[in-house]
Amino acid sequence: MSDYGKEYDVIVVGAGHAGCEAALAAARIGCNTLLLTMGLDTVAQMSCNPAIGGLAKGHLVHEVDALGGEMGRNIDATGIQFRRLNMKKGPAVRAARAQADRMAYSARMKKIIELQPGLDLKQGVVIDLLVGDGRVCGVKTREGLDFCSRSVVLTTGTFMRGLIHIGLQHYSGGRAGEPSSEGLSEVLRELGLTVGRLKTGTPARLSARSIDFSRLEKQPGDKNIKPFSFMTDSIERAQVDCFIAHTNKQTHQVIRDNIKKSALFAGVIEGIGPRYCPSIEDKVMRFPDKDSHQSFLEPEGLDSTEMYPSGLSTSLPPDIQLQYFRTMVGFEAVEIMRPGYAIEYDFVEPNQLRPTLETRRVKGLFHAGQINGTSGYEEAAAQGLLAGINAALSCREESLLIIGRDQGYIGVMVDDLVTQPTREPYRMFTSRSEYRLILREDNADQRLTGVGRRVGLVSDERWEKYQAKQGQVEKGLHLLRQESIKPSDRASMAALGLSELKNGASLETLLRRPEIEISQLASVCPSLQTLSGQALEQLEIAVKYEGYINRQIEQVERFREQEEVQIPEHIDYAGIGSLSSEVREKLSLVRPATLGQAGRIQGVTPAALAVLQVYLRKYKNG
Repeated sequence: MSDYGKEYDVIVVGAGHAGCEAALAAARIGCNTLLLTMGLDTVAQMSCNPAIGGLAKGHLVHEVDALGGEMGRNIDATGIQFRRLNMKKGPAVRAARAQADRMAYSARMKKIIELQPGLDLKQGVVIDLLVGDGRVCGVKTREGLDFCSRSVVLTTGTFMRGLIHIGLQHYSGGRAGEPSSEGLSEVLRELGLTVGRLKTGTPARLSARSIDFSRLEKQPGDKNIKPFSFMTDSIERAQVDCFIAHTNKQTHQVIRDNIKKSALFAGVIEGIGPRYCPSIEDKVMRFPDKDSHQSFLEPEGLDSTEMYPSGLSTSLPPDIQLQYFRTMVGFEAVEIMRPGYAIEYDFVEPNQLRPTLETRRVKGLFHAGQINGTSGYEEAAAQGLLAGINAALSCREESLLIIGRDQGYIGVMVDDLVTQPTREPYRMFTSRSEYRLILREDNADQRLTGVGRRVGLVSDERWEKYQAKQGQVEKGLHLLRQESIKPSDRASMAALGLSELKNGASLETLLRRPEIEISQLASVCPSLQTLSGQALEQLEIAVKYEGYINRQIEQVERFREQEEVQIPEHIDYAGIGSLSSEVREKLSLVRPATLGQAGRIQGVTPAALAVLQVYLRKYKNG
């Protein structure tokens, strides 16, 4: 091995969605950063669906953006269809989703990385970690180079001992057409970390030229596009259509007749797959009474004829895939461009991490993305951002950042990962958050931009824009409280659909009515028209849901009482005889940072928590 001769503050291994955010964050904070990837042409590759956002995932993207990350701006610049989901439901569960031009998304992110000061992008395969005195100090590559650093962030995706399954055939690979990473799993085991095995999958890619779209249901994008990034003012470009297709009884019969040829059902797959995103053969076998399953047919890009049939991931052989696709309406002459496959890979049990995403075993070593047992680009990006921030802060010997469950979905996800056992790939849902009414997409900047500014990640431009928006919100709230509609103002009453108004009412009072929207108030109050769409949306939600929001804020205050009770990291749980052996074992494994976090560990009962609270008081008093 030979030393490269240049020392870095932070090294990030892997240039997927987690790695890109981690590397950019560390460099933007001011650390000399190296991003190592197995292939320079696969930076920010969309290995599965060519889309960003969705239910709860859109919240994560807004939070990444609010902290100063790149994902939101990247999809705004390369999206080809934008839609907001759940618009008929409450604001807590509304979410943005966008189809991406897959190649453009990757190319733009690579360019951003290449132009980032303080960040080197290099091709290399990491096979070992340099560790001394319990702290990571660099990496070794297969190419024979040692790179030294003060922190390392591992974002290995599905590449650690990746094994691809297509029917009963299997071969090593991190994803189709790319090699797996061998050796790193064993290195992590030797460092004392527990390594497990998970599985995911992807559907075939179909040729658009062979599909009869006239027989499918068209799904257009939104007419008025709401960007992901708080820095994007508007998106004006034309959008493409997606389509909705369905399987049928004949499709399901083909799958049943060939089920023994599926790697999943033949018993050759060791890893656990995602329950919420099952393969098509899994759906058919688990729900035998269901005659049809829906699939969204999504374009891979403006300059590509590949189509992505969501919901139809599989590990059946290619010839069977073609056979069942051709039973579907509009797909009678379909051609497969890339077959679907399942992939197994190694991950590291995330309950071995601190809430900062630093491993407890090795100081300065951080994990982010699928190595932590998660799935999804958005979950990976959010973890990568947090890990990159903390890797940088660790180099500066500053206090590391922990995002609480009451601050963001990022905090909910990380807390879940470090306290709960991993039984399947983790995916974010709005239902995972107990405070989802105050963790909305629209107020992500209000919750987290100040945090990003404190750690040095939020630029002056972003900070000024955020402050301007907050000024508009305050101005708007003042207008709503000061301006009123009087009974004599017939024109305004007609515009608002009011038949009568006895004593007059402030705009704030009127906005509380479910049938009145803030856009209607803006039509009768020209001063409101000077406010941005972002400010108006936040105002409307704040007024209409004020009572619910205040109630949830009170819950957060009670929650913080337990979260503020710190637990010393090296406490000897074995010595707390009043706790059961099971509880002592779980507390010793997870090593919660606070009393609140201890209470979220599976098996730690309220009674056990009370015992621990008493012990901590005695411990503190000596």
